[in-house]
Amino acid sequence: MNRFDRRRATRPVALHRLVLALTGAFPLAAIAQQNNDNIAVLPPIVVTANPLGSDLLDLVSPTSVLAGKELFRRRASTLGETLNGLPGVASSDFGPNASRPVIRGLDENRIRLLQNGVGTLDVSALSPDHAVPVDPLVVDRIEVVRGAAALMYGGSAVGGVVNSIDSRVPTAAIEGLTGRAEARLGGAAIERSGAVVLEGGDGRVALHVDGYRRITDDLSIPGYARSARLRGQSPQDEEARDKLPNSDSTSNGGAAGASVTLDHGYAGVSYSGFNTDYGTVAEEDVRIRMKSNRWDFASEFSDLGSAISKVRVRAAYTDYQHREIEDGEVGTIFNNKGWEASLEATHGAIGPLMGVVGLQLARSDFNALGDEALLPDVRTRSQAGYVYEEMPVGKLKLTFGGRVENVDIDSAGGGPEDLNVPGTSRFGDPQRRSFTPTSGALGGLYDLGRGFSAGANLSHTERAPTYNELFSNGPHVATSQYEVGDPDLSRERSNGVDAQLRWKKDKHSASVSAYYTRFANYIALYNTGNTRGSDGELNPVDVNGDGIADASGADILPEAQQRGVRARFAGLEAQGTYRAYEGRHGVVDLQAMADYIRASNVDTGQPLPRISPMHLGVGADYGFGRWGASVDIKYGAAQRRVAANELPTDDYTVVNAVFSYALPVHGATLSAFLKLNNLFDAEVREHSSVLKDIAPQGGRSAMLGIQGTF
Repeated sequence: MNRFDRRRATRPVALHRLVLALTGAFPLAAIAQQNNDNIAVLPPIVVTANPLGSDLLDLVSPTSVLAGKELFRRRASTLGETLNGLPGVASSDFGPNASRPVIRGLDENRIRLLQNGVGTLDVSALSPDHAVPVDPLVVDRIEVVRGAAALMYGGSAVGGVVNSIDSRVPTAAIEGLTGRAEARLGGAAIERSGAVVLEGGDGRVALHVDGYRRITDDLSIPGYARSARLRGQSPQDEEARDKLPNSDSTSNGGAAGASVTLDHGYAGVSYSGFNTDYGTVAEEDVRIRMKSNRWDFASEFSDLGSAISKVRVRAAYTDYQHREIEDGEVGTIFNNKGWEASLEATHGAIGPLMGVVGLQLARSDFNALGDEALLPDVRTRSQAGYVYEEMPVGKLKLTFGGRVENVDIDSAGGGPEDLNVPGTSRFGDPQRRSFTPTSGALGGLYDLGRGFSAGANLSHTERAPTYNELFSNGPHVATSQYEVGDPDLSRERSNGVDAQLRWKKDKHSASVSAYYTRFANYIALYNTGNTRGSDGELNPVDVNGDGIADASGADILPEAQQRGVRARFAGLEAQGTYRAYEGRHGVVDLQAMADYIRASNVDTGQPLPRISPMHLGVGADYGFGRWGASVDIKYGAAQRRVAANELPTDDYTVVNAVFSYALPVHGATLSAFLKLNNLFDAEVREHSSVLKDIAPQGGRSAMLGIQGTF
């Protein structure tokens, strides 16, 4: 039975309950308990990790999947906040409205963000105040692959891949009409949000429509916005407290899609829009208005023959823009238009080998307009080919493959006059940099018996520097620095090893992972010790010491230079689930997790900036009939090992709880839920955040909601 047949087989069975399970409002354990004879339980294949659709690479590489009740429990207003707390995953946390995942201490250009397998094509990696144009309200499933995933996604995935999956392009036949709707009220930002998803079809043509809206107020916080350490260094007469200024937001969006489904495949297209208006937190008079319009195409056909058994095509085009509004006036405009496409072909068995050959193409055209534009107009083009193979050898199963890529980055040059070199422009002459990154990986999984298995993955990864690392030259208000790129940067190269021990027996499971990655040319911003005026003047005179250049009146900022250094990352991750009780009074599952990372500059021995401390977590889930409840406790250790010019952070303990109740009503199901966050009002400052000393996370709050499915 192929993947499409399996999906058809499970769809008619208690449809409203299955949809409800996928949206997370009804405990999966309770559903399984009530319908053991009817529901076909499928293995949780991580499609982001493995193009063959097997679970082998899922076992070799550390993976996490958020779906159903787990996604429901974690769903937040941003992607980073939703994933924060998974093993090895933190958040860039630029206030409540802009947050990217940080995986194993790596972020920005080393984490690949995907939407249904294709890049988000935004500029969120350019600056931590730029939001990711994905709203978790309409996402069905999020897959996280930690470690080197460069085989299919390139060097920009050396830290990991996050794939947000929705059904905007339907992938299986639908008969009749199904849907879900959700409304939420409350939380630390007094969120008012709602989403509607409708799907219908006649067994051949499948249609999808969704829409959502979210409004939030300024975030409630426990105490002062600025940390005690920062207040001690620079006391102020008036301190913001209890509320985080300029942290409110308004967001809305939606999509429409359609597919033609056949016996062994589908082909479809969708259009989606994302709009948001939010405060940047770092500055009380600056807001960002962002919009992203996106077209997606997806197709997959299987059972094609012995030579090529399956072909998959995915493509997306995005027109992205955001405007930074200062005191009601447009200051800087960022535009990015781009497309990305991939073609994968699964070949038939070649002896013991099963594998995939893939081709990826991408292009983006970026420009920034305004007085504070720190980049020239840039065009980036890339072409890549890769191969991935699996081979069983007795109890040992091997995975291996490689990727070759060509990247061309063209700068248009120009810009305002460079005050340090009169008669020249800040961005210099037009220029092109070309790179040919190559990556490879070898992994293996060995069955130790009695539910134990051991896996390991060796990888070599190369990444071309991005346009901002090469060509930036200007003030960056979000990070309070004057950023200077280096057009002579070479490829970022790393070698890594990742080892895992896993155990599974009945409803119990556990895993422990250890990893070590060494970079020969880790590219990052480093403080040079110089200062710049916001107009570009080097080391301007400031006799009064007020941060304003005496001659020009420009703001004075520390200068930060992009450069490559030798670096190493090492860490441990562990997680486990234990079925503590299953009987007439319901089901109880216990969970635990832990992670730790250490990252250093090899040449100096100094720690790298914004590295998360150790995290520990425990939780319990209870399901009984229509009732569900869960509680989780997360401990974040203090981070005292900090980079130069970086303040330490204190430890914290956060307790959250969720309660839910599901009620069938005339062929539909209504579910009410109550989420209690940060019950003891702990002050949480994530060390991975640029704004950790001026923007803590939300305080104690409660959120009510209702879901309906039919």
